[in-house]
Amino acid sequence: MNAPYRPEYHVEHDTEYEYSSQVAFAQHLAHLTPLSAPGQTVRGFTLDIDPEPVKVDHTLDYFGNRRTYFALTVAHEVLRVRASSRVRLEPRFEDLDADASPAWESVQTALQYEAGVPFAPAAEFCFASAFVPREARLREYALRSFEPGRPLIAAAIDLMHRIHRDFRYAAGSTDVATPVLKAFEARTGVCQDFTHVMIGCLRSLGLAARYVSGYLYTQARFAHAPGDAAPQEDAGVVGADASHAWVAVYCPVLGWIELDPTNDAIPGTGHVRLASGRDYGDVAPLRGVVRGGGEHLLRVGVRLTLAAE
Repeated sequence: MNAPYRPEYHVEHDTEYEYSSQVAFAQHLAHLTPLSAPGQTVRGFTLDIDPEPVKVDHTLDYFGNRRTYFALTVAHEVLRVRASSRVRLEPRFEDLDADASPAWESVQTALQYEAGVPFAPAAEFCFASAFVPREARLREYALRSFEPGRPLIAAAIDLMHRIHRDFRYAAGSTDVATPVLKAFEARTGVCQDFTHVMIGCLRSLGLAARYVSGYLYTQARFAHAPGDAAPQEDAGVVGADASHAWVAVYCPVLGWIELDPTNDAIPGTGHVRLASGRDYGDVAPLRGVVRGGGEHLLRVGVRLTLAAE
């Protein structure tokens, strides 16, 4: 029997802000440290910031993500941040049996709030969030996959297939401020929109879904559910070698199952997880508050390479 494929990656994530006038003071919050989680081991991480901050704090946020706060008091017209990581991955969903999951209605019922009864921690991911509303239009779209009595994960995979088929990926067609319903009606967007739409569909049914940020290797290996054709390993994946996003849906029996609607795939050993939360707003790679600066130009570059054995 062949040993499981356990690739190790080098990740370099470069961010540069160029301002039209000097920034006198700035505070920033970064989610750039990959998760240490089942199937993913962080073997090294460095964060280089120019100009050098006067203060840097590394903490865990509410969702268990590693985040970095830093403050700059030196006047600057350019901010450069480079996150360098070394991450080892292992297969997590190779033996997934989607039909073994419980009927979606039973999961919906288990996640509902009932006074005096302990609630499942995952239930907080059933509610609307800043970037993802619960909407009748999203519910109606989702119900075509969620037939009565259908196993939850089988239905979620079918929803992923449909979003991938019905929506067109178009780089630059949206930005972080694009409302999810606008992308839904246009049937066009980028990985963030595909992810927000699918999360909105699931939550509108009373199911728990969360946003996963990370990276995707060019020749990613995908897992696949029994009965599905295995995707080709290098079939021109979308969102590779860049910041990427996908969905995790909660199943009481199987835990959090990740699905990538942009690529119509179950993540295998090519998806590197950075952080997870309710939506993009919880896990933005870098955001902050500055005094001065005027207009700014943002440049982001990601490089993902296999590490030498």
